[in-house]
Amino acid sequence: MMITIRLKKAALLLGAALLSSLFAAPAQAQYQAAWRFNPPPGLTVTTEKPRHGLMLQANVQVHPAYIKQIVNYPTSERSGTVVVDTRAHFLYFVLGDGRALRYGIGVARDGFEWSGTHRVTRKAEWPSWTPPAEMRKRQPGLPARMDGGPNNPLGARALYLGSTLYRIHGTNEPWSIGQNVSSGCIRMTNADVIDLYGRVQMNTKVVVM
Repeated sequence: MMITIRLKKAALLLGAALLSSLFAAPAQAQYQAAWRFNPPPGLTVTTEKPRHGLMLQANVQVHPAYIKQIVNYPTSERSGTVVVDTRAHFLYFVLGDGRALRYGIGVARDGFEWSGTHRVTRKAEWPSWTPPAEMRKRQPGLPARMDGGPNNPLGARALYLGSTLYRIHGTNEPWSIGQNVSSGCIRMTNADVIDLYGRVQMNTKVVVM
């Protein structure tokens, strides 16, 4: 009787081992497959320590019309000039030969519209933000100053226009591209403003209309 019981136990153990070996490989392969993937479109994954603690950076989906693209753009402006069409919510970086690089933008809301020609007088990466006194009066909850970073309304880059308070800058509200929402500044997605920042030189002419 003892021998029979031991044999049954041995058989059960052997069966369990066989089942384990049969299912271990598929389970392991399944587990590995679950981690072998490409990031979704517009998403970048990094194993390095990124700036400002951003482990993932995504390009928020915008309307196709506002995606950066090269377009036909006949103009008398010289290549390298920036032209801002506030009504159409487009910014053009003139390439020459009747072409321009077009970006979608967010512009001033009612009562804050403006137009004019200025030069880029300053460029800043991850700029700090000091809200003007009149803005803080309208919005008492605003801080006196905010360091640069992903939560800063100026976003990843800023191009300062002349001696005005206006800038072409990134945003922490990418949904605002294509809308009239700002106090006069020109908003771009962070990805787009980083691209434009690399193309624009100091003293570049900027036409806002």
